[in-house]
Amino acid sequence: MTDRAMQEPTLLLLTALADVPRHGYAIAREVESISGGRVKLRTGTLYGALERLLQQGLIEVHKEEIVDSRLRRTYTLTAPGRAALAVEAERIAATAREATRRLGITGKAATA
Repeated sequence: MTDRAMQEPTLLLLTALADVPRHGYAIAREVESISGGRVKLRTGTLYGALERLLQQGLIEVHKEEIVDSRLRRTYTLTAPGRAALAVEAERIAATAREATRRLGITGKAATA
């Protein structure tokens, strides 16, 4: 990865795979859940992103099986994928800490 911030779909996909391996449909549902319903990945977008992440070595195929006469791939994070996600999570956390500090928020929700 580069020093650039991850795009949100990449961040969400890697986050969806951080705890357990998942197949495509389960990844899409997890991304929707993580994003609070804001991000709904279409099939073409999802599988295009998964292919890109495979090529980048951030994820790998954990298992392949035939379900209802169709191939189902389960994906998992690789060590470099886990490291990239950890770096991005820390970057986001540091930015949030600084925003909180500048807003003067001390453990309470900001009020308008």
